[in-house]
Amino acid sequence: MKKAKRAKRTHVPFRVNMLFFIVFVLFSILIFRLGVVQIVQGEDYERKIERTENVTANTSVPRGIIYDRNGQPVVENRSKYAITYTRSKNAGPEEMLKTAKKLAALIHMDTDKVTEREKKDYWIMTHPKEAKQKITKEEWKKYKDNQLSDDQLYKLQLKRVTKKDLASLTKHDLEVLAIYSKFSSGYAMTPQIVKNNGVTPKEYALVNENLDSLPGVDTTVDWDRSYAYGETLKSVLGKISSSSEGLPQDMLDYYLSKDYSRNDRVGKSYIEYQYEDVLRGQKTKIKNITDKNGNILDSQVVSKGKRGDDLVLTIDMDLQKAVDEIISQELLREIPGRRYLDRAFVTMMDPHTGEILAMAGKKYEIDKKTGKPELVDFSLGNMTTSYAMGSAVKGATLLTGYMTGAIHPGQYLVDEPLKFKGTPPKSSWFNRTGAMSINDLYALKRSSNVYMFKTAIAIGKGTYRPNQSLQIDMNAFNVMRSHYAQFGLGVPTGIDLPNEQVGYKGKIDPGRPGLLLDLAIGQFDTYTPLQMAQYVSTIANGGYRMEPHIVKEIREPVSDSKKIGPVIKTVEPKVLNRIDAKTSWIQHVQEGFREVMQDPQGTAYSAFHDAPYKPAGKTGTAEGVYDGPKSEEFLKRGQQLPMVWNLTLVGYAPYDNPEVAFAVVVPWVYEGNGSSQINYRIGRRILDKYFELKKERAQKQTSDVVVDEMPKQDNQSNDKSKSKSSDSDNSQG
Repeated sequence: MKKAKRAKRTHVPFRVNMLFFIVFVLFSILIFRLGVVQIVQGEDYERKIERTENVTANTSVPRGIIYDRNGQPVVENRSKYAITYTRSKNAGPEEMLKTAKKLAALIHMDTDKVTEREKKDYWIMTHPKEAKQKITKEEWKKYKDNQLSDDQLYKLQLKRVTKKDLASLTKHDLEVLAIYSKFSSGYAMTPQIVKNNGVTPKEYALVNENLDSLPGVDTTVDWDRSYAYGETLKSVLGKISSSSEGLPQDMLDYYLSKDYSRNDRVGKSYIEYQYEDVLRGQKTKIKNITDKNGNILDSQVVSKGKRGDDLVLTIDMDLQKAVDEIISQELLREIPGRRYLDRAFVTMMDPHTGEILAMAGKKYEIDKKTGKPELVDFSLGNMTTSYAMGSAVKGATLLTGYMTGAIHPGQYLVDEPLKFKGTPPKSSWFNRTGAMSINDLYALKRSSNVYMFKTAIAIGKGTYRPNQSLQIDMNAFNVMRSHYAQFGLGVPTGIDLPNEQVGYKGKIDPGRPGLLLDLAIGQFDTYTPLQMAQYVSTIANGGYRMEPHIVKEIREPVSDSKKIGPVIKTVEPKVLNRIDAKTSWIQHVQEGFREVMQDPQGTAYSAFHDAPYKPAGKTGTAEGVYDGPKSEEFLKRGQQLPMVWNLTLVGYAPYDNPEVAFAVVVPWVYEGNGSSQINYRIGRRILDKYFELKKERAQKQTSDVVVDEMPKQDNQSNDKSKSKSSDSDNSQG
């Protein structure tokens, strides 16, 4: 027992010693390794750490696609070859010039945009000896004595570079300069487009083959906007900045704060601008690994970008294109012999949702390049220009009379020439001399001015007295305008586009109360065609002023260009207000509008009486001073501006279940006692086209359903079917 205990005691110290030995060996290995890293390889690791630096840069991605309401692409991205240059932090002029010369030998570069100042800079850079001789000995002495700065010396050289000097630059020199200018205009570590227009496959391949000898140069696939319908609606679709233009200067800080690069392309106007956040997409983030001198050693993709989200417009491009053609045809038919007519507008919208179905406009102008007249897209004019609309606003006048208690539905008033002291008689077009008792429906149907005059006088708490001065409460102007605003007249419509105009409010003159009568018949304030469409939609749908919108949905982008992605957001209809009128009052005016187009005495009966879709609406003519493009010529000559007539038409169809509302505006059609029905012709043709397209699509949909529902058989069944048919045919024979 004692021997066993003694043996155990001698065994324990051995194991402890063994453990200490193992620990000693491990620490020795660790110390040896640390010594190798710190002493032998330390300088290498230190140089590597000092050499590399991570810089993250963003590269642009294509914008979202814009579709029409039927899923047809309107604005797409057209891919194209591009050559880029990424300037390192410390890349100097000599290095960039050397690379530019190599690249110029591989590609053709447009030199049209090279400026004289750039040529002088380039000449000085490439002719240092000659440039030095441009400075006199005295000036060099002043420079050495610090009496002239580097900047002042350089300005003297620039000033003394002659046209003869610049003429010595060859075509190749100019191409090198054009490339060098692109190089130097870029920002450090940010890819700059050198050439993206007209890059040929051969140029693209040559540059790719020589990338190793072209520091900073790379090839990529760029994009540009393409328009499937040409100029149709193009002014509303808007523009984007070019790659050379980059961010607009007036919004530079705003975009930079949102992680844009200075040379990014952004929406500059209208839909492209309004929905920039949707269309721009998510950039590809690239990590550039550089040395301390700023030279790029490697590039790695940190996160892949995503094309911008897609927009689905409310616009029906088939309808839009057809309306464009109708306006063009009618203008070209009417313009010969008309001195001032040069434009026409149409807005069509769903009166229940506010969706813009078509917003077309054409303007006749002289092409600056060719000097020839042409019709150009002016769809924007529907919301950026305003005109006196005439009798088309009389629906709002009657409802204002009802709402203020000045008149009541069905009330009879005497239509007669109104004679005020010191002014010519005011009468209706159909009754210049006599007196006749008419009600409000007849007043709408026949477009009675006098009925509207007497309504306005009642709103102004006045009384008509023949051959006496008109006495009214001047606050009636504000009362009428505030009620008109309920329909959208004279106020923003709320459309989802920038730069909407609200029209011009005539100046109220206490000494001229009769101007209130002009307001009542649409010849005092001015309104936009879009406001007129909103106004007639409010009457059509029973009194709800709907906010017009041109974007229907925002959708997820998908790789298949023939498909539309899932919905991200739907723009819901928005009621801005409900007019303060009884439903029965609105229905009364709706009946008047129906009679305008369907009663034999209606002012538009001749153009619409046989329309199968039974429309309703209101015609308008407004006399006013011409204020178009040619007005400057009169003012320069000190001549009085001519008086011209605007022709308008608003309406909807069908009258008992409206699905489309419209406004037609044709300013400055004729002078004096002229006449025209261009507004009627345009109105009839656009409604015909709307219902024609609806019928065609319904038939196509029915046809597609029939094809889809036809029973399908396998090959064996088909063979049996053929066999039975043959037997049957033989027996009949």
